Amino acid sequence: MRRLVVIAAAGLSLAGCSSMSFDAFKSAPPTTTVQLESTPPGAEALASSGQSCKTPCSITVPGNDFSVTFSLDKFQPATVPVQVVVNPGDFTTSATVTATPNPVVAELQPLKPARKKAAKRVRKPKPAAAAAAPAAEGSPFPAPAAAPAR
Repeated sequence: MRRLVVIAAAGLSLAGCSSMSFDAFKSAPPTTTVQLESTPPGAEALASSGQSCKTPCSITVPGNDFSVTFSLDKFQPATVPVQVVVNPGDFTTSATVTATPNPVVAELQPLKPARKKAAKRVRKPKPAAAAAAPAAEGSPFPAPAAAPAR
């Protein structure tokens, strides 16, 4: 009977270990901080990973590639891709994450002003010239010559 109790206790303790998770021993995924700048400053910077801020600012991003779209009133929006490289560590060093470019800089171009449409001019028809009409009698000008036949 004693053996049965020991075997049952050992079985229950092993069953408890099988449900134990080692997630507590895993480190958080590596992140990096990226500086965002724009010319002119004050642009809204929106990362494809979801973070946003007004330049100049910085955001913390996970270890995967993303892009940043800069927008500002009266300027054309600009999008800059960012490549993220993760160096997995080993037992003695932790993982490192580097972003290229860092800082991310966008030079925003002003919007071109809309061209105003010129008002259409209404042209008055020119009076038809009487090229073949005979000169009036007593006119100081001679009658035009008839065009030669071809």
